[in-house]
Amino acid sequence: MDESLFAKLLRIRKKIKKKKPKFTRQEGYRYVRLKDAWRKPRGRHSKLRRSRRSRGEKPSTGFRSPPLVRGLTRQGYKPVLVANKNDLAKIDPKKQAAIIRSSVGRKKRMGIISEAEKMNIKVLNAYKYKLAGTK
Repeated sequence: MDESLFAKLLRIRKKIKKKKPKFTRQEGYRYVRLKDAWRKPRGRHSKLRRSRRSRGEKPSTGFRSPPLVRGLTRQGYKPVLVANKNDLAKIDPKKQAAIIRSSVGRKKRMGIISEAEKMNIKVLNAYKYKLAGTK
């Protein structure tokens, strides 16, 4: 895929996401017991279900990202879960970035981060361990 097209699609996605409203549950503000997480309105006379303008937006396909950049990070990498050093060999550094699984311990995590730096692989959740390793 052309790099300029790819960058353009990432910019378009950013613009779409900026305009995207927070889809809140109908009358979620009214009761403490109701959380703000989206639930589909099912009431017979529901104004939100009938898409009245004053009641807010419902999630629809118009708010989706372009298909070619869907599921990618902001930098345009495809995230890949990594559990050990051997998993790093399967990653393409130009298109993919590593995310170390949460079940991996500190010692093994530090080894994965150092190995990834040698292979020029970006690790998306290495921020706090890079600081800890400099002491």
